Amino acid sequence: MDRRSLERTLERGIFASRWLMAPLYAGLALSLLLLVVVFLREIVRFAGQALTLDDEDAVVAILSLIDITLTANLVLIVLFAGYESFVSRLEVGEEDDRPAWMGTIDYAGLKIKLIGAMVAISGIHLLKWFLWIGNADSADEFQNKQVAWLVGIHLTFVVGGVLLSVMDWLYARSKPH
Repeated sequence: MDRRSLERTLERGIFASRWLMAPLYAGLALSLLLLVVVFLREIVRFAGQALTLDDEDAVVAILSLIDITLTANLVLIVLFAGYESFVSRLEVGEEDDRPAWMGTIDYAGLKIKLIGAMVAISGIHLLKWFLWIGNADSADEFQNKQVAWLVGIHLTFVVGGVLLSVMDWLYARSKPH
């Protein structure tokens, strides 16, 4: 085997290795089932309390459902965009049912969507805590530390998202046109 054919064989093997990602994406698809089960369990739990919930508890319940939904959206974004970017184009037949963003989101767009979802999820957790503190003894030092950590983590996600956007913007400006 000469050097060129060895190189081609190696390159084909490296290119085919992208299929090692397919089981990971299948696992993400299965994780959506887990989120559906948790969502349904929460709906049943909140429905049983519907007549006794006060307005703040109802808002916290709804925020919990939104949190689960945003997490599922995040999984779908990673699943679809990651599979199409790194493994293979999804050939699903019915193009009318295909989300408009599929096949058009690049790695930079995926990063922005991911950080946006993380900021939204973090914001919902923070809002739930703020509502909960209104009903609890907010003088508890442990609670204050938890809230400080939640705010710090949320701001880290926000600043990280802004920095990623700035880096992508600078990279796009540096490309020759």
